Amino acid sequence: MRSSHQIEFAAGVFLLLGIAALVFLAIQATNGGSFSSGSYRLTAEFANIGSLKPRAPVNLGGVRIGSVDSIELDPISFNARVTLAINTEYDQLPDDSSAAILTSGLLGDQYVGIEPGGSPEILQDGDKVLITSSAVVLEQLINRYLIGNTGEDES
Repeated sequence: MRSSHQIEFAAGVFLLLGIAALVFLAIQATNGGSFSSGSYRLTAEFANIGSLKPRAPVNLGGVRIGSVDSIELDPISFNARVTLAINTEYDQLPDDSSAAILTSGLLGDQYVGIEPGGSPEILQDGDKVLITSSAVVLEQLINRYLIGNTGEDES
């Protein structure tokens, strides 16, 4: 029969392994586990970012190529300035690419979608994405629909 010290030690090791597995899964589930070789920064300005948050994905053709690094308000234009951290393996984006804030699913999280352009020039670290499309806010769409129907004559 094992001594109680050996059983307690085995239970402790099992508990530590379980905690380590939970921490690993939590990091992977929150997209913190995307370790890349490096990234470069792009900025884009949007009139409305909806509920976009830092660390939201940046996708190109459904493939994650980076994440939202920071969001701040431009004090001159009053637009939201979004800084994107793009993995260096995707450093061939044309300089006429466009960025749009999209929603995954009907009520899902928002992310930035990049649509590549056709220019031979490529975006460099610190460049600005000039063509942007703001978030579609569901409440605004419903409000427009309701207000639009109330003002019409039924005859």
